[in-house]
Amino acid sequence: MSEENSTVPVEWGPMRSFGRIKSRKLKPLQATLFDTLLPEIEATGARVDAALASGRELWLEIGFGGGEHLAAQAAKNPDVTFIGCEPFLNGVGSALRHIEDGGLKNVLILPGDARPLLDNLPEAVLNRIFILFADPWPKARHNKRRFIQPETIAAFARALKPGGTVRFATDWADYADWALERFLASPDFDWPALSQSDWNTPPADHITTRYETKGLGDCEPVFFDFVRK
Repeated sequence: MSEENSTVPVEWGPMRSFGRIKSRKLKPLQATLFDTLLPEIEATGARVDAALASGRELWLEIGFGGGEHLAAQAAKNPDVTFIGCEPFLNGVGSALRHIEDGGLKNVLILPGDARPLLDNLPEAVLNRIFILFADPWPKARHNKRRFIQPETIAAFARALKPGGTVRFATDWADYADWALERFLASPDFDWPALSQSDWNTPPADHITTRYETKGLGDCEPVFFDFVRK
């Protein structure tokens, strides 16, 4: 990545894995942070290049919702650079508030689709990817909009370092089955789980968010950690 606009979305085909971009008017503080903080931490090509050149670990969260998990992980891991991607502007506003409140200096924000960013990253540069409680698109006719698809799994494999991980969490049973089937079909990932507790118990470093506690799905949360071969 070498240009300031290298994260501008490119054509990925007809799949749109997210719904609304905005649902309500931004709170005054959030609106202010869009003008003051976001320009300083937006994941432009130049800033991503600098993160890559720093030699620090690089973790990516796709669809960070309100940014609680993203900000808490960044606070717990100050030597890691985080990139968070979220197309929902109200979620971006919430994340900016968490980043401002925490005085965090190791987070970059992309207010948009993560897939063009994945395409523009060099090979084998990410250490971890998080996809937590993504929109399940539960109606069968909408399953094609789910973020977990063979092409996105291939993009994860290209961008991850060997031994890097993807953590996928959901509270929808059908989406859990869908994701597991597609990751197991990939030649690029292992799933090292040995017992039911490996996916039914939140990982030790997991940070519970308000969305997760609402229990809006049809099953208890499931956590899959897939490892890049």
